[in-house]
Amino acid sequence: MAKLYFKYGAMGSSKSAQALITKFNYEELGMTVWLIKPSIDTRDGADLIRSRIGLSCRAEVIAPGQDIKAAYHTAGKHDVIIADEAQFFTPAQIDQLRDLVDEEDLPVLCFGLRTDFQTHFFPGAQRLMELADSLTEIKTVCACGRKATVNARIDGAGRIVTEGSQVLLGGNDRYVAMCHKCWKDRIRAEREQA
Repeated sequence: MAKLYFKYGAMGSSKSAQALITKFNYEELGMTVWLIKPSIDTRDGADLIRSRIGLSCRAEVIAPGQDIKAAYHTAGKHDVIIADEAQFFTPAQIDQLRDLVDEEDLPVLCFGLRTDFQTHFFPGAQRLMELADSLTEIKTVCACGRKATVNARIDGAGRIVTEGSQVLLGGNDRYVAMCHKCWKDRIRAEREQA
């Protein structure tokens, strides 16, 4: 019986690497994988998924208004769907992935962030938390050694950013994974210095 999986973690927790390794594992068994990503994620190129450790692969790009079920049927039958940066899909698209699990008996593995730089759910991630059969946290650590849960946005001077649009693409130049305590302490310290 197929399931909808959501594997989430903070920035730098190897989500994309795990998505690509999972793709390799399915293909090594002779199965076909439909690898997808949302069009908003253009950091490494429109149709490229790239991990920080150097793994990369082309993926089909899904636009916000696109029907994922229709795109799947156009792409042809596959044994599994793997979605990277799934937090950027719309809630309706997450519902469509859920439908593919239920109607096609097709496993769907979604990898992505749970929350933004202000610790608020991304809409796609929230819907995944509501609908997924399996939730798995991919852990990473804060510089203090605690589990990192916050995607701290930083500016060019390395200061924590607490306001702005929910989506700002970037990697280590824009985000630091931190535990909640260090995040709050650093915001407080930076405000006191200002």
